[in-house]
Amino acid sequence: MPQLLLELFSEEIPARMQAAAARDLERLMREKLAAEGLAPEALKTFAGPRRLTLVAEGLPERQPDRHEDRKGPRVGAPDQAIEGFLRATGLTRDKLVEKDGVWFAHLHKAGRPVAEIVAEAVDATVRAFPWPKSMISGTSKLRWVRPLKRILCVFGGEIVPFEIEGIASGDLTEGHRFMGSRKAIRAKDFESYQDALSANSVVLDADERKARIIEAARTLCFARNLELVEDEGLLDEVAGLAEWPVPVMGDMDPAFLDLPAEVIRTSMRVHQRYFAVRDPQTGTLAPHFITVANIAAKDGGTTIALGNAKVLSARLSDARFFWTEDQRTTLEARLEKLGGVTFHAKLGTMRQRVERIEALAGELAPYLRNDAETKAHAVLAGRLCKADLGTGMVGEFPELQGVMGGYYAAKEGLDPGVVDAIRDHYKPQGPADSVPVQSVAATVSLADKLDTLVSFFAIDEKPTGSRDPFALRRAALGVIRIVLETRTRLPLRKFASDDLLAFFADRLKVQLRDEGQRHDLVDAVFALGDDDLVRIVAKVKALGEFLGTEDGANLLAGYKRAVNILKAEEKKGALPDGAPKAMGGAPAEEAALIESLAGEAGRLDMALAAEDFQAAMRSLSALRGPVDAFFDKVLVNSDVPEERDNRLRLLAQVRDAMGRVADFGQVTG
Repeated sequence: MPQLLLELFSEEIPARMQAAAARDLERLMREKLAAEGLAPEALKTFAGPRRLTLVAEGLPERQPDRHEDRKGPRVGAPDQAIEGFLRATGLTRDKLVEKDGVWFAHLHKAGRPVAEIVAEAVDATVRAFPWPKSMISGTSKLRWVRPLKRILCVFGGEIVPFEIEGIASGDLTEGHRFMGSRKAIRAKDFESYQDALSANSVVLDADERKARIIEAARTLCFARNLELVEDEGLLDEVAGLAEWPVPVMGDMDPAFLDLPAEVIRTSMRVHQRYFAVRDPQTGTLAPHFITVANIAAKDGGTTIALGNAKVLSARLSDARFFWTEDQRTTLEARLEKLGGVTFHAKLGTMRQRVERIEALAGELAPYLRNDAETKAHAVLAGRLCKADLGTGMVGEFPELQGVMGGYYAAKEGLDPGVVDAIRDHYKPQGPADSVPVQSVAATVSLADKLDTLVSFFAIDEKPTGSRDPFALRRAALGVIRIVLETRTRLPLRKFASDDLLAFFADRLKVQLRDEGQRHDLVDAVFALGDDDLVRIVAKVKALGEFLGTEDGANLLAGYKRAVNILKAEEKKGALPDGAPKAMGGAPAEEAALIESLAGEAGRLDMALAAEDFQAAMRSLSALRGPVDAFFDKVLVNSDVPEERDNRLRLLAQVRDAMGRVADFGQVTG
């Protein structure tokens, strides 16, 4: 079957947009082909600094004929409805077929050449491409991320002819801007296209570009007994900046190493897109860097390295100025300026937020460590944790919020626990980030996140769908991780509204699902009104293990059968009150279940009080046999009213006993 090769060649595409653009190109083309009944056997896209490429295998030369029975209005419907149906189908009334009182249209659509469909699909894709930012160039009406220069579109080795805003499709592309041939490159299929690009200093695949960068950078470091400070995000970015990436090692002035390592790395990463390197013996930064050039320089990159070193020195000189000047003012003295910084129009200033965090840290501290020193340190750290927002360094490098506050707090001689808390109170900022577990740091981090959550929920700024502009999902997961990793017995209801508690439950489901736990068990445990995350998670894990056993699965089935019977009886009237009792002449299975419930009640009480949920599940497991036997041998809806009422009371007791562990009605399966 013919192969489809498409390339959209433009001026530089921002690195941050390339991966999403490749996904969007694949999605849009796949959707448009599918709408015409075409499904390629394989479809792959590539993105780079100047081109988006798609290759599709397994498309036919011609679209198959299509037949469709389209349902219309009922026979006898108003003429207006029938006429509308006829217009939509392109048929006349005599072509409609009646079936079961409904008009149907039998439609036949002859297949078209696939090249014709591809031309329409590319045109529609290009015109509707969802760039985050786009521009119009010259007199063209086309919006593209940067001016679109060429469209290569070849199907089965032949050009697919079409034109978009004056750009005619063809079979030509270009190599590297400086190192490639000045002549256009002709391509008839993907293999020749990729080979020609490689011969003209273009690495098409982003993963291959990244592999080249890492391998060459590590080699450069190894040659000088150094170690690369790897950075996945930076690697993604530089791979999107260079079509022919060539790592080069440069040297920086060793005098700058007296700056905090985070300042040096951030200056390298954010402003210059350099990789830092370190001494593997000490783990400290070395006075060198790796930059990624887009050419293989004749002098081996010496000139590039020298130029980059000069620019880095200028940046680090600025950083040194901020570092020195910031230390002239204490963190405490900076708090006044926060009164002039708006946190949110409905939530006041940053100073007011700091006051809330300070107060909340004092309330939370006893739950993490109940002593006066911890509380005092947590309150102090809560008051100072945002003070570095007014420093020159954080103004230049917003990424260093908290980090710089920690450095300045250490310079002021504050307690190490306070220093750690100021530095780490934003953590964790993602699933891969570490959790502050030291009591003061954990307290302030919890206070920061809980204030964010409570405040935004109070003004009804909750996440909706994929929108979460204030990162509330991340904040909730941060609270959950801190509480669980520090095993803090925090009564969330004291600090959170009902809707915020439900939000925590949803986030906990995400957390536990990632750990392989069932989300419905979170609902089953939360339904009891518990707000202690440590206890909830322990119970969920024990419940999951129990339901994974034969006893657990069978007891759950018995529970649901009992509940269904009770619900049916409740519709007829109130259920009988009181406890079941052994009745003369009753089946032995009825008496055995009464006895088993009475015997397990005490053990269940002790297990739940001790939070020994494995023991609680063993207690429930002991009910499995008597419940099964009861349903197998005993007729609940006895003709004798006293027997029927007693058995309903017995089923209610089974439901209530299990309901002390979890709401099993929330358990699926």
